[in-house]
Amino acid sequence: MNDFHIPPPSDLTVRMHPKTINTSPASHLQRTNNFNLCRLVLAILVIVSHGPELIDGNRHRELLTQLFHTISFGEFAVDGFFLISGYLITQSWHETPQAFSFLKKRVLRIFPGFIAWSLICAVIVGPLAADPRYFFQFDIPAFAKGMLALQVPQVPPVFVGSHYPLINGSMWTISYEFYCYLAILAFGIFGLLRHRASWLSTALILLALNVLHNFGVQTTCFGFCDLVNPIYRLSMFFFAGGCFFLYRDSLRYEKKFLIVLIPLLLAALFSIRTAEIALATLGGYLLFYFALARIPVLSYFNKLPDV
Repeated sequence: MNDFHIPPPSDLTVRMHPKTINTSPASHLQRTNNFNLCRLVLAILVIVSHGPELIDGNRHRELLTQLFHTISFGEFAVDGFFLISGYLITQSWHETPQAFSFLKKRVLRIFPGFIAWSLICAVIVGPLAADPRYFFQFDIPAFAKGMLALQVPQVPPVFVGSHYPLINGSMWTISYEFYCYLAILAFGIFGLLRHRASWLSTALILLALNVLHNFGVQTTCFGFCDLVNPIYRLSMFFFAGGCFFLYRDSLRYEKKFLIVLIPLLLAALFSIRTAEIALATLGGYLLFYFALARIPVLSYFNKLPDV
């Protein structure tokens, strides 16, 4: 794995050196990055994490929780997804800074798949997990409203008696993902993404709010900020990911930094107060170090559709 440095946005050339790989065009990044593999691994970690939780109703057998006693592989994976989205969606606006085009791509990215899977859950999975009165109890307007709001499928009672009587509860993160898309749209429309310091400042504010929450400080912001709301944690990772893209000209991904960053991250994961903050910063560096590295043996994953 070579050390590499991402050039400033104005650099449209691709230059290679034994120790440095300069990369700017999106098409080149799409052929050589490892984002597809990263998302596949994160999706698998969600399944690995939820398995024992669905059986036990708690995390006492969840692997990462057993190791660090803080976060689960499910939380770890969701954090990684939002870091990657922050990077790639910020890049998407940078390549095509047009509001209608951006929103169209984001809607087509989210809604068709979400609607299709909601219907599969409601029409196929639901009846298998409910009593015979399922369709008689089905509230079509409520289901449609929830689906358009990107909520977990609103269906009659399913999996009654289980620890989690839901259909595909993992879909809860999708609405927050779309909110983050709208945040980029707003920043772009008002020209704030032309001044990356505004994005960085917002990321730092979100980091600070999460630090306050983790250390038990009650911050309500006159009822506006409910720091228990997942939007603050998830948007922190999204904005952190965006920072890694916007400041790619200032970042160097080098092996020598890993000697320090990996032990620091592992140590931080042992405390619930520092785990998420460390993942958004140190973990973000390690994630993009791997995602942007050129590793020929992993090139197969670039040929797959978006997993």
